Amino acid sequence: MYLGTTDTTDTHTAPDTPPGTVRPPVGPVPIPSPRSPSSGGTWPLAHHPTAPRTARQIVATVLKGWRLDEQSADTVLLVVSELVTNAIEHAQPPVALHLHREHVGDRVWVGLTDGGPAPTHGAWTTTCAPEEHGRGLDIIDTLAHSHGTHTHNTGTTHWARLTIRG
Repeated sequence: MYLGTTDTTDTHTAPDTPPGTVRPPVGPVPIPSPRSPSSGGTWPLAHHPTAPRTARQIVATVLKGWRLDEQSADTVLLVVSELVTNAIEHAQPPVALHLHREHVGDRVWVGLTDGGPAPTHGAWTTTCAPEEHGRGLDIIDTLAHSHGTHTHNTGTTHWARLTIRG
């Protein structure tokens, strides 16, 4: 299953929470609306193995405009790559990337909306050994201030909120 969950509520972790620990559900997390085009947006992605690269290119361009420091940009790009890869491997189309800069607290909100869990795993997952996959959620859990999943009538949105500098 995609990121190991089919929960219909959101889960959150905090910096003081040990990795892998999930707080109780706290209600739906809506996709933030950008205050201006320079504060983020939404981009449809092809449900194709090239989608993670495309998403990283889009996000790198936006982050450059935001003048983030290199470490923050690398962190955001890694989380985007993990979210998109999981959607391509474990979810149905359509796929859309959401990216928004939160000026309160200097955070970036990254979301990936997909068509919900796929009935089978993707080509890469089915051809590799178990130890070669399955670490995406651990990576996101380590890097994100908070993250979660929101299931809605058109699919699922997996999101992460990252603290940034820049």
